[in-house]
Amino acid sequence: MESTRRERVGWYFYGWADHAFYTTVTAVVIAPYLTGIAKVAAGCTASSDDKCAGGYLHPLGLKIAAGSFYPYLVTLAVILSVVTLPVVGAIADRSTHKRKLLGVFAGIGVLATFGFYFVTGDRYLLGGALFILATMGLSAGAVVYNSFLPQLAAPERRDMVSSIGWSLGYIGGGLHLALCLAAFTVFGISGTSTRWVMVSAGVWWGLFTVVSLVRLRDRPPIEFAELGGNRLTAGFKQLGHTLRDLRKYPLTLFFLGAYLIYNDGIQTVISQASLYATEELGLQTGTLATTILVIQFVAFGGALSLGQLAKRIGAWKTVLLSLILWIGVVLTAFWLPAHNPVAFMLLGAALGLVLGGSQALSRSLFSQLIPRGKEGEYFGFYALADKGMSWLGPLVFGLTYQSTHNYRSGIVMLLIFFVVGFFALLAVPMRRAIVASGNVPPQVL
Repeated sequence: MESTRRERVGWYFYGWADHAFYTTVTAVVIAPYLTGIAKVAAGCTASSDDKCAGGYLHPLGLKIAAGSFYPYLVTLAVILSVVTLPVVGAIADRSTHKRKLLGVFAGIGVLATFGFYFVTGDRYLLGGALFILATMGLSAGAVVYNSFLPQLAAPERRDMVSSIGWSLGYIGGGLHLALCLAAFTVFGISGTSTRWVMVSAGVWWGLFTVVSLVRLRDRPPIEFAELGGNRLTAGFKQLGHTLRDLRKYPLTLFFLGAYLIYNDGIQTVISQASLYATEELGLQTGTLATTILVIQFVAFGGALSLGQLAKRIGAWKTVLLSLILWIGVVLTAFWLPAHNPVAFMLLGAALGLVLGGSQALSRSLFSQLIPRGKEGEYFGFYALADKGMSWLGPLVFGLTYQSTHNYRSGIVMLLIFFVVGFFALLAVPMRRAIVASGNVPPQVL
């Protein structure tokens, strides 16, 4: 069934909606805010220039450096998502109400984001629990959202539709962040204003999700073998079926493995950048917010530019080129001088050029490797690589800090993910992989 422009615009709007959380909460405020809460709980009384290296938390009897709490929290949130996201995708494939599923998962994330208002004083466990819940809602919503893509665009148009979705997501997230930056300018940066900014991200996410749901259409599921039971139990059964079915498509698994590696590096940079900027480089939240704002609007042009480049040389080659640029970004970040906001902003602009395009084109490439009728469940596995399996990078980052009390050491360790991911993707025979999954490859790859 051919999609309409109205429906595609509705799909774009969900990216516009949930990027407020990615951009404002994840990329700017949550890491330094929760780290500050963790330091209070650990009894740190050091000045703002001291990293309070001796402050430790003891949740469940574990000894955790306050500065490592947020990286470990990201790791835990991701691991918990691992057991749910493929099942979400399997259920989505069986459901005739994908819009409802999208609304439910977005609603969970929105309500958890509202809860950040109550994270004050030393309530680091409450903040951690809400972050995990919001992240799981965000990731589950992304599975359903991504599963719409093969139904909205034919293979030859999918690169551009995916790139437009990522680009408008960056614009939406950037606009929300700009409004928050204006609020910080007027009301100042404090615990109260930071909590209201996080709540506003939930409002933005919820309101524009409604716009998306109104425009999207439910489509009948493509025929598949009846597995019996209700949708939930059948979803688990279908997950087991998918795991067995994946063995028929080893090249699709090969691509997912490569993506898992390099995307782990990308997601770690995204989630830990604010912590690195505030704790290691000594930059203020206002500088960080301005830099992230620059990244959003540069990423809009970057995603579209790499989408156009993919038309000429192919998406696979374009992603490989973007990974070379990512390696340069990480190396530069390691050598970046402290207390230099201009240098940090320039690095942010360079990151923005490759951020959106590498993610959008990777998603488009994977959509070519999905057997027809299994979009939701396979995008569930994709979400594991995209969000659900991106736990190793933050864990490495946190462990490195715990042992060295130096975030620069953690940054340089991320090079491994980009270098190994580049060579793994280079080894994937993309054209043969697309044919093996039963699809027709585009003319250029």
